[in-house]
Amino acid sequence: MLRRSFVFLAAAASAACIVVPRRRAVIVESEPVAVEPAPPAERVEVVPVTPGPEYIWIKGHWAWRGREYVWVPGHWDRPPHRRAVWVPGHWERRPHGSVWIEGHWG
Repeated sequence: MLRRSFVFLAAAASAACIVVPRRRAVIVESEPVAVEPAPPAERVEVVPVTPGPEYIWIKGHWAWRGREYVWVPGHWDRPPHRRAVWVPGHWERRPHGSVWIEGHWG
């Protein structure tokens, strides 16, 4: 009887262990949205003291939030690897309005 209970418990425990494969994140690139009017002039930011020699300053920018522009302040960031270079984001003028081109590490 004890053996039968042990086998049942072992079978129940192994049945409860379900292995779920990890899913990879899927990044869907969407078409940029053209916005009118063009964004305001860039703000002059006071750059705070760097947190360390390996950090770089990523300047702030205007972001479109559905009905208006909001200022996204600059910040310090560390490159993902030693030879990484920051390619700044920028607003690009197109026939139907301005489009934000996101900054990225290159």
